[in-house]
Amino acid sequence: MIDAQGIVEIIETYQKYGWILRRVLLTKALSKKLHDSTHTLFGDVAIIDSVIDAAWFSRPPKSGGVAWEVRYLGDFPFALLEKVDESDKEFENILGGIEVRLREAVSEKTSA
Repeated sequence: MIDAQGIVEIIETYQKYGWILRRVLLTKALSKKLHDSTHTLFGDVAIIDSVIDAAWFSRPPKSGGVAWEVRYLGDFPFALLEKVDESDKEFENILGGIEVRLREAVSEKTSA
């Protein structure tokens, strides 16, 4: 399971390349482990109870939709990237679908 320092390194790397932390998905286990440091780590970013540990980042578009990337916060680096229209009424459903794909991909890697 990732620790606070590992999360800091991921966030700093993304920020270095212009990504903005937008949301954090935490399992009860990681939330409990990070207990007192969640505000220090994530600031005012929304923390969502989840069945997977991940962080959502976005980056302003060069052209087309906004790039959103969900980064798994686990034992191995894995992320999914999608360009989306934030004004689309299906925006939240689109992100939810990407989260499902992430869970499935991570599940396959951990069970292999």
